[in-house]
Amino acid sequence: MQKIRLEGSKVTLRSRKPDDTPVLYNLIYGTENPEWKKFDAPYFPLKKISYEIFETQWNADFETDQFPGDLLIEANGQTIGIVTFYWEHEASRWLEAGILIYDPSHWSGGYGTEALSLWIECLFQHLNIARVGITTWSGNPRMMRCAEKVGMQLEGRMRKCRYYAGVYYDSIRMGILREEWEAQKAACVTASNDPSTKTSGVHAE
Repeated sequence: MQKIRLEGSKVTLRSRKPDDTPVLYNLIYGTENPEWKKFDAPYFPLKKISYEIFETQWNADFETDQFPGDLLIEANGQTIGIVTFYWEHEASRWLEAGILIYDPSHWSGGYGTEALSLWIECLFQHLNIARVGITTWSGNPRMMRCAEKVGMQLEGRMRKCRYYAGVYYDSIRMGILREEWEAQKAACVTASNDPSTKTSGVHAE
């Protein structure tokens, strides 16, 4: 896979290496009934697989030169999660992104927002696409807020189509267009260069 490294103020996104595989396996399967799974599509049960199978699956793309379908999220040198993308329909360039931070101690600290922002920029830079989307559910308001913070709009709400633990939830589609992303970046640059915003204590984030 292509080697990519993206630096932010809180997190670094980078391509996986073979020696990351046991770390990732432990993050996913190291805890029984992990907290992260309660918010990451819990209506699809987490089925533990052997390390050997996991290693074969995750290491299959190391020998290719393709753009990576995922990058690790690091904070202070520690792997805390992963960003991903998949093709909903590659022929029509419909791409969906994903983000997962496994350690609850890194939730609600701005790590996910920065990671998703870096990932969206990377996807627009490397792939010929007009939109980046995410799919989540109404039982994960933290993910919805994260998407909103990076400029994504609510594009679809399929009501009461996810039944989990005795409750009906909505399926949520959110997304941002390339031109919206570029306009947002330009607005941030303009705001950061405006002396009036600096003196008033308002800063672009």
